[in-house]
Formats: sequence, C-alpha cells, structure tokens
Amino acid sequence: MSLVYRPARADDLAASDALVVAAINDLTVRHGFGPMATASPPSFQLFSLNDDPDGLWVAEDGGELLGFAWSWVCGNVWFLAQLFVDPARQGQGIGNELLGRTVEHARKSGAVHKALITFTFNRVSQGLYMRHGLFPKMPIYLFNAARERVMQELPAPPLRAIAIDGSAATMKKLAEIDSRAIGASREKHHRYLLDDPTTTGVLLCAGSDCVGYSYLASSGHIGPLAVTRPDFLHDAFTTALKLAADRSAENVSAFLPGTCDSVLSLAVKQGMRITFPMLLMASPEYGDWTQYLPRNPGFM
Repeated sequence: MSLVYRPARADDLAASDALVVAAINDLTVRHGFGPMATASPPSFQLFSLNDDPDGLWVAEDGGELLGFAWSWVCGNVWFLAQLFVDPARQGQGIGNELLGRTVEHARKSGAVHKALITFTFNRVSQGLYMRHGLFPKMPIYLFNAARERVMQELPAPPLRAIAIDGSAATMKKLAEIDSRAIGASREKHHRYLLDDPTTTGVLLCAGSDCVGYSYLASSGHIGPLAVTRPDFLHDAFTTALKLAADRSAENVSAFLPGTCDSVLSLAVKQGMRITFPMLLMASPEYGDWTQYLPRNPGFM
C-alpha cells in the first residue's frame, strides 16, 4: 500500500495518542530519561479538531497510522502542538511531509507568528523546524517537587485570587492579559479549560486591579499563567504555588521559561527541581515569554 497523508478524523485520535506516547517514550528512554509519557483521553485534540480541522493531519499506510501532526491558531499566532512519527518509520520524510501540511495551515489562517515547544535533545526535529523558519528561543524547564516541600517557608500569597466565572467581562479581561503576555487572545482555550472538571482557573488581583490569571490542575500542575507586566510574574507564581500546595495532590509542578529569573529562583528556593528540559522554537520576532508560563507543550 502507498503512504497516504490526509486530514485527521475524530476516530483517529485514540490511535494517534498511542503513537505519540510510543514516540515520546522511545526518544526519552534513548536519552536516559526513562519513559515520560502516558496515554490520556485526547480531549484537547478533539476540541481543536472541532474548532479548526485544517490543523490536524495523519500519515497512514494500509490503514496503519504512522504519523500525526496537530497545530492550532489563535489570532495571528500558529502553534504546533504535536508532530510525531512511528519510531520504526522515522527518517523517511514522513515528519517533513506532515509539517508542510501544518505550515500550510498557518499560511491559510494568516498567522504572523509561529511557535512550538520541543525536546531540548531532539536535534533532528530542531533541524527540521529551522528549515521551516522556526529557531531556538529559550529553554523551558519542567519543575517538580513534593507538595510538603513546596509549602515550607512559602511566602504568603501577595495577590488575591478570584475564580474565573466565564462571564463576558471576565473573558474580555483574560483577552487583554493574553494580548499583553503572548500577543494573542485565547478565549476559546479559556472556555475549554473552564469546561475541564480537573482544572480550576483564577484571576490574580493586586488591590482592585486584575494583573493576571492562573490555572491549576487537580494533579498539582500550574499553568497556563499570564500577567500584564513582567514585574508581576514573581507574585503571580508565588500565589499559584500557594494555591497548588493547598490542594491534596502529592506534587506541585510547572513549566518555567528560562528567561524568567524571578520564578526560577523562587522554584529552586521552594525545593523544586528540573525534571525535564524543553525548548521554545519560534519565528523571528516572537517568543519573549517574560509574562507567561505555559501549561504543557501541546496547549502552550
């Protein structure tokens, strides 16, 4: 059978998640990190497929799924959430073909900026992305620690947290924060997170001023988190750490950009340690994340 590239369907997503998990674990095991990925319901993939199906593609041969690419667009920002190929079929140009189709998604949508988060040690993929105009911008570190350790000597939360209610006024405020932090509104993604029963969102306020937001997963993971100015980031992360530590999860974790000195220092001070290194790659003029902490490499 000949290799076929086609738009993804909803019934492809469970198999694509299994392929992604296998490809990630093959890579992380080969680089000494052990298996890092586990299967999960492809909820955000399905949301993205329903929202904008042009961003999801599969490669298959005789009905066997060999590759999966998934990108989404918000405003003028295009983000490559996943691009993975069956480990047994890597090096045959499948990834390049899939990437070309998702880059076309960016072109058709009119996106000005392009970005993705990849593994720091994945040299082959980084070369592929550079050939498509995305270049290394900064490291992003996954930090993790036991909840009890994070709670020790943690400063009192300097900001006031108010539950995100989904009202028109709140959505407008979130759009303003995102526009300042990452250059695009993400209202549809906020609504996705608000519908997620495992996630809680809060607005972060200094006095009467709303200066940011943060989401917290039931697992103890923080993110996304965004603020209106870089000097609010330390206080926002301090508040998010306290909110996460007050939950019953065993661990607290967050993805922290390497340009955010204040939050990196706070994480280390509270006993958090780097468990996984990643890399933000982006088109020129994009990627100054001094006001933003991503949720994960697929959501951004």
